[in-house]
Amino acid sequence: MANPTVAQIVAAACAARGVRRAFGVPGGGSCLDLIEAFDQQGIAFHLCRTETGAALMAAADAEARNGLGVALATQGPGAASAMNGLAHAALDRAPVLFISDGWTAQQTRIDSHQVFDQHAMSAPVVKCALRMEGQDPAGELEQALATMLAPPWGPVHLVLTGANARRQVATPTGASGGAAPAQEGAPPGRALDLLAAAKRPVLLLGLEVRDTGAARAVAAMAERLQCPVYTTYKAKGHVSDESPWVVGHVTGGAAEGPGIGAADLIIMCGLDPVELIGKPWPYSAPVLDVALVPHPVHYVQPTAAVYGPLASSLQALLGACRPGEWQPGEIAALREAMYQRLAYGPVGHGVSPQSVVELAMQAADDVAGGIRPSISVDAGAHMFSAMAFWKAREGGSALISNGLATMGFALPAGLARALQSPGTTTIAFTGDGGLMMCAGELATAAQCRARLCVIVFNDSALSLIALKQKSRGMAEAGVTWERADFASVARGFGLQAFTAHDTASYVQALRAALAADGPCLIDVHVDPSGYRAQSQALRG
Repeated sequence: MANPTVAQIVAAACAARGVRRAFGVPGGGSCLDLIEAFDQQGIAFHLCRTETGAALMAAADAEARNGLGVALATQGPGAASAMNGLAHAALDRAPVLFISDGWTAQQTRIDSHQVFDQHAMSAPVVKCALRMEGQDPAGELEQALATMLAPPWGPVHLVLTGANARRQVATPTGASGGAAPAQEGAPPGRALDLLAAAKRPVLLLGLEVRDTGAARAVAAMAERLQCPVYTTYKAKGHVSDESPWVVGHVTGGAAEGPGIGAADLIIMCGLDPVELIGKPWPYSAPVLDVALVPHPVHYVQPTAAVYGPLASSLQALLGACRPGEWQPGEIAALREAMYQRLAYGPVGHGVSPQSVVELAMQAADDVAGGIRPSISVDAGAHMFSAMAFWKAREGGSALISNGLATMGFALPAGLARALQSPGTTTIAFTGDGGLMMCAGELATAAQCRARLCVIVFNDSALSLIALKQKSRGMAEAGVTWERADFASVARGFGLQAFTAHDTASYVQALRAALAADGPCLIDVHVDPSGYRAQSQALRG
């Protein structure tokens, strides 16, 4: 049997870790060899319309599967175009193997066209870089993947030339599999003492609850403590939003203040400080930090900390957990108060953002027989309603860019999630500004025949930026545009599409779109007048 090529080594390592799809915009070099090698391993390659979209799809694929994602790009402009997606993967802790074509040393001696140091460009947003040009490329790749899959998770950048991709090497020595397990240790006595003494604890869940086995352990702790539970946006659904203990989200803002402020112990479980907005920590209660790793830049110095695999850490802490003085009616009242605080006021025209979300959830439940679909949410003012009023039942079913908070996320992320769940419809909630940044990926959705419903909050503005402009007493400038006809754009790409000017036409469009066997878009005209009050209620 012939020795494997470097491209085949890459494909085999990805397949061994459960990768079933790769995303990208190929060039004529190593990308073509990788596509062929992936196909031999049963990994489908999805042609995207932008490199940024490909990187975001790979990140969403990784996050929803709790595995690694793969994105490909050509050298030069292709690699440069992917950087925003890699920045998202870095700050939202998504393990993405990004592979770009490159130049050989001989090529750089005679050519400067498109040539620059791609590793230097990606260095600020990747955990490590590699070229796999030595005698043990498999071992080099295994080391890089172990780094990528060690917390905090993040992307790595492989620059792979066409010549190297086709190089045959001796039988690889690198062992396939995941990262080495973290060392486990007994929780410090201080953590156990804090739990045993707490009468009114609260539990704050963050993105690290994606860790294997953590969701079940977190649910067990919530049941044992019978206390208010708040999730970051990235942890949404890991304890069902319909649980009697879940109050709402913790963002570092004002909306969660009444409940957390009444606690005598704040338990952070997998909460990465990259998830919170930049405001001073307002609480005086002691903090117990249960996380995969310490985070050196943090909002608060924990009173006690337990670091390591979350499932085992939480299991070791359960013995000290018991119901405190929180009453179920008190927790329900906190949840209702947060709901009312974030409720969108009356609108003068169009559809309210809150209604866009709640009517979509109701219609999706009706069409799917009670199976709640997955969602992706873009950055922008509409995300306040999308995250507050959609009730997620499972972890990985609500995708959002939170650490980076990039626009142009919802469509590619929703597409990646739809490819994982072909039997159900995924909903992508996006603003009009965000969709304009990635509209070409509508063509990708059409080509894949993905069951994706893109719902556009169309208010002809960068509404969140307009709010900040207004809060500074400035006149409105540079934040609005003429209303776009996204339904016509979508039809041009091959999607079914609808326009909704009011609630009645929106409900009608939802019924048709959610029953369709393919991608659809609903262009909803929304009234942005309530965003300011909603933002103040959430963030203060």
